[in-house]
Amino acid sequence: MTTSDSLIRAAKALRGQCDRLTFALPVTHVYNPLDYAWKSHEQYLRKWGSGHKRVIFMGMNPGPWGMAQTGVPFGEVALARDWLGIDAAVKKPPLEHPKRPIEGFACKRSEVSGRRLWGYFSDRFGTADHFFADHFVVNYCPLVFMEDSGRNRTPDKLPQHEQEPLLDICNTHLEKIVRVLEPEWLIGVGAFARTRCESIEGLGAVRIGQILHPSPASPAANRGWADAAEKQLLDLGVW
Repeated sequence: MTTSDSLIRAAKALRGQCDRLTFALPVTHVYNPLDYAWKSHEQYLRKWGSGHKRVIFMGMNPGPWGMAQTGVPFGEVALARDWLGIDAAVKKPPLEHPKRPIEGFACKRSEVSGRRLWGYFSDRFGTADHFFADHFVVNYCPLVFMEDSGRNRTPDKLPQHEQEPLLDICNTHLEKIVRVLEPEWLIGVGAFARTRCESIEGLGAVRIGQILHPSPASPAANRGWADAAEKQLLDLGVW
């Protein structure tokens, strides 16, 4: 079995386990891109998940205009399509929020976090082949949580009784990814992702680090995210 096959099998297991979870108010809508955007997510794993990776970058969960639309972690539409070469059809979630429609690769909105992250990798590595020869990008949690207003609700804001089963599932999936890809480094994109990495005992000798999250909600990220992230990676010794 190839590494891509193993990642796809693990993602299918994650998808099914997450679909069995339930969440209460103030969450009114939950999107699972591993369901309605499975074809594009599978294409991402098949196309770029082959071989072992020295560095894995891990985000928290999908953004409404990124992976929620494309099925690709941090999947800003233009970069997912034009740089990563992902072009599979995306369906609709079973219960769609009127303020967060899923339009797939036809979505006109650009997710800033994804544009910054993949744009930086594009500038530094030139081609996706060059980047993915040694690197990979994942999200810790595949689910998008929304309140009635359309406001995004991140996994760390869920009540403990809802968080615990979700985190257990996501921890198990992350351990599978590490076993398959055998990375030297696991880099949390933001503090939540790094903390989740540090909470898992089954990661062996993997070294854990963190870079600044590229969200526009972060004043530091808005003052030159790419330069800040590169300095952090150089200081860690990742590059």
